[in-house]
Amino acid sequence: MNPTSERGIAGRVWGVAALVQAVGDALQARFGALRVTGELSACTQAASGHRYFSLRDAQGQEALIRCALFRRAASQLGFELRDGLRVEAAGRLAVFEPRGDLQFIVESLHLVGSGTLYEEFLRLKSRLQAEGLFETQRKRALPAHPRRLGVVSSLQAAALHDVLTVVARRAPQVEVIVYPSLVQGSEAPAALERALQTAAERHEVDVLILARGGGSLEDLWCFNDERVVRAVAQSPIPLVCGVGHETDVTLADFAADVRAATPTAAAELATPVRDEELQGLMAHARRSALAVQRALDRHAQHLDQLAQAVLRPAAVLSRHQRGMEHLQARLASAVREPLGRGALALQRRAFRLMAAHDEQMGQAQRRLEQSRLRMQAQDPRSVLQRGYAWVSDARGAPMTSAIAVSPGSTLTAVWHDGRAQVRVESVQVEPDSQSPRLP
Repeated sequence: MNPTSERGIAGRVWGVAALVQAVGDALQARFGALRVTGELSACTQAASGHRYFSLRDAQGQEALIRCALFRRAASQLGFELRDGLRVEAAGRLAVFEPRGDLQFIVESLHLVGSGTLYEEFLRLKSRLQAEGLFETQRKRALPAHPRRLGVVSSLQAAALHDVLTVVARRAPQVEVIVYPSLVQGSEAPAALERALQTAAERHEVDVLILARGGGSLEDLWCFNDERVVRAVAQSPIPLVCGVGHETDVTLADFAADVRAATPTAAAELATPVRDEELQGLMAHARRSALAVQRALDRHAQHLDQLAQAVLRPAAVLSRHQRGMEHLQARLASAVREPLGRGALALQRRAFRLMAAHDEQMGQAQRRLEQSRLRMQAQDPRSVLQRGYAWVSDARGAPMTSAIAVSPGSTLTAVWHDGRAQVRVESVQVEPDSQSPRLP
């Protein structure tokens, strides 16, 4: 480019679109086809089939370039894109005009290594796994009905908002306590370790959620830090790790008691649905009421049987009485006639029947007395005669607990010799009462 043209460019007033297009043309003319090596980061796939990612400097320098791999070229890949993989990309430089971003249009991609970050991830995973930090036997079940839920996350994180929204919708009765921490950057591991230690020392929650939204391998790297992984594994509180999106995996996921695909999924795993729990309680109450009714029916049938047993001896006595009267009539007739062989036999038979009748009468009277005593013991009036009273509300329903009574209500008290209408002035409930409080 000669000085004349440079002076012409400097003095020209550019439109934004014209400038961006001119820069893109200059890049293509200056660099042409290129080959670039680096580590994959922030890999995503659009609904159109295009792939988007960044290439980090493979030597650890703070530099990256955004890349686009269009659907036709992506269909020829022989491997799955994953953060941390080292690749060699062939393509051309371009400017994405809607945003003015520099990007590398990738036409082919070849795998050349695992990448330094991913290699470190695998080495640390292997060492911690050998220590037993990821063993299934260490995993604890989450409490079914937590009263308090702890969240370790950034106060500005969208992940915290997602967790709070889910808890408010599913289980508003659960209290949430947040332990603030950085979740990205070089200072994040120490901050996460302190937050987890604080939650462990206070031990004021029943379950703990470690939450952060998605990101690249380097964005989530603090959750691969050995200090954080050990703090997760040593947590005395059951812990759910909800870090990243569904495809993101960190070492904290392996150390946690439960791994959730997203922060939202972590909140769903840690909390029950209140409406479902209430429906379960109502079903249990219905089953209990049915069981009580069945027991009452059985006792009522038993009382009917006892009543019949009380009446049965009287019927036996009546039948034997009629038999005796018949025998006495025949005996009197036989006495008036000369005693022949038949009369003597009839007389002996009458004596035997009278003796048997006396024995049966005695047994029947004893059974009748036993039945009378049993009925007397089960008669509520006998209980009332000992100084007790039967208390019921205005509808006649029994009042079995002081908890169900409120000041100002009118009750009916029944004694063995009468009843009275009672107005409640005050109620005192024993502090150690185990009776359930009515809603």
